[in-house]
Amino acid sequence: MAHARTEELKGRTIVITRPAGTVSAFARQVRARGGVPLLLPGLALRAAEDQALAGTQLREALRSDPLLLFTSPAAVRFAAALAPLRTRAAVLAVGQGTAAALRRHGLAVQAPTRRQDSEGLLDLPALRDLRGRGVALVGAAGGRGLLQQRLVEGGARLREVQVYRRAAPRLDRRHVEAVSHLPISARVLLSSAQALANLREGLPAPAWARLCRTVAVASSERLEVAAREAGFGRVRRAASAMPADLLAAAR
Repeated sequence: MAHARTEELKGRTIVITRPAGTVSAFARQVRARGGVPLLLPGLALRAAEDQALAGTQLREALRSDPLLLFTSPAAVRFAAALAPLRTRAAVLAVGQGTAAALRRHGLAVQAPTRRQDSEGLLDLPALRDLRGRGVALVGAAGGRGLLQQRLVEGGARLREVQVYRRAAPRLDRRHVEAVSHLPISARVLLSSAQALANLREGLPAPAWARLCRTVAVASSERLEVAAREAGFGRVRRAASAMPADLLAAAR
């Protein structure tokens, strides 16, 4: 069984588009399965521009709001750098990766298992009756806006705590050359529409065309549609954005 696992990817190139500095464990999983990781960051993560304000908002949310929603493992990491994550609130996570990050800080967490995205989070029982309840959404500016819309429509008193920000990555000649020589059997792992858009904008046209000749592995139906619209002719959908599910689809 262990030998079979090490041969799952059999030398296949796996393009990881998650932000730089967040993918070392992911790359190790690729190597453990016999694959060759290629790091092509579609996003760069930065601390909030006004960290004093973000810290004040976070501490108030931890102290006062009965519901705290964390949108990503990065949200947990940047929040923990601003204040100790101690609270009596009910804590929810958008997916299992975010939940694991929160549990490492000693928090009890609720998270969706079947659908690990905004829709899955909104289906949790804790979010069914929000009228008049204080809800803090901890993450970054931007994104789809679905959570904010549905929380406000449900009657929540929403507090947005932006503990970090997303930026376009700095792609250099090494990235472009690596993409230009990708085998068409390579798998490109996609879990962010913004990262996909940044790569499309940041890569030279020939390199982008080469990337689109490979197989995209999308973490959701929404990302599958976005990948096809961006030019990928071959797209597979993973069960979730968890590394294990993305790599299972890449297989």
